[in-house]
Amino acid sequence: MAKKQKADVDVRHYDVILAPHITEKSTLLSEQNAVVFKVAGTATKPQIKAAVEALFSVDVTGVNTIVQKGKTKKWKGAPYTRSDIKKAIVTLKDGQSIDVTTGI
Repeated sequence: MAKKQKADVDVRHYDVILAPHITEKSTLLSEQNAVVFKVAGTATKPQIKAAVEALFSVDVTGVNTIVQKGKTKKWKGAPYTRSDIKKAIVTLKDGQSIDVTTGI
């Protein structure tokens, strides 16, 4: 019987997870086995969980999402609105971690 090969990562997972969200608060969350990612605006919690588990080979225990509304700013006197950002706080199983500085 042939060896089981690692399942290929679905290309759609890369469309769900856009980038790590690195801030002071998100680095403090890493002490509680949580990682913060910027995700697609249409991504659901099960999609985010499946993408993180497939891309980083970790076990996810919980996913919380936040939609940060874009601020209204002015540039040369003309008002504009920044884009809305959806963030996901992904809690990992004890003893597991993701090093977001290395990339995928």
